[in-house]
Amino acid sequence: MALFFQLVAASVRGQARYPVSALMLTLSQFLVTGIEVIAVWALFNRFGDVQGWRFGEVALFYGLVNIMFAAADALGRGFDTLGTEFLRTGAFDRLLLRPRPLALQLMGHDVRISRLGRLLQGALVVAFATAEAGIAWTPATAALALLAVAGGAALFLGILVLQGTLSFWTVESLEIANVLTYGGVEAGQYPLAIYERWFRWVLTFAVPLAAVAYYPALVVLGKADPLGAPAWVGWWSPLAGFVFLGLSFAAWRIGVRHYTSTGS
Repeated sequence: MALFFQLVAASVRGQARYPVSALMLTLSQFLVTGIEVIAVWALFNRFGDVQGWRFGEVALFYGLVNIMFAAADALGRGFDTLGTEFLRTGAFDRLLLRPRPLALQLMGHDVRISRLGRLLQGALVVAFATAEAGIAWTPATAALALLAVAGGAALFLGILVLQGTLSFWTVESLEIANVLTYGGVEAGQYPLAIYERWFRWVLTFAVPLAAVAYYPALVVLGKADPLGAPAWVGWWSPLAGFVFLGLSFAAWRIGVRHYTSTGS
């Protein structure tokens, strides 16, 4: 872990050498995601409640999911660029020579300050949802929200790990990973109950985004699940994100064993 924090510090120092650029990138992340909030507000302002869900309640889903993704995106940049930055150039061999875990080196490789923009914006939306939906936070629900954020960050990081794993067989752009990352963020911003049954199944069992966002948020809101799931599910479901990350790293180890260098 000492090495990881050293790598993170080196990455941050490198970006801090150009403070104006880092600030502008962070601000752009904040503003771009802010436009998404306005789009959600415009939807509810035009059509009113959606299947009994109010804007304040949906804002909680939005805020939590964006905090999760911001944390994962900051840590998973190395896996995101593995194919083009490491495998294609042969720089991955240098990582293999170091007597430290590969995953740890990649996670600390390029921790982007700009991701703070999305994280801050998500936190502000959670604060807005608290006031708008009248959420009464307790130590238990606050701890659950933190567990959900950690589980969600693990889930999105797991998707990035899988993207990096697939790069061992193809170093071309893997658009399917963007469907799961950015597409997952978009899908997670709304309650699971509004989707079709087949899509709910995908978000629950294939990519368990519902487990880290939907069910915990129901507990925080004090709202019964329209789909009939018991309340205790929300207290345990965030653990699915850590299980997903563990499975992703298992696939990662298979990919590393198949790596045969660039041949140059």
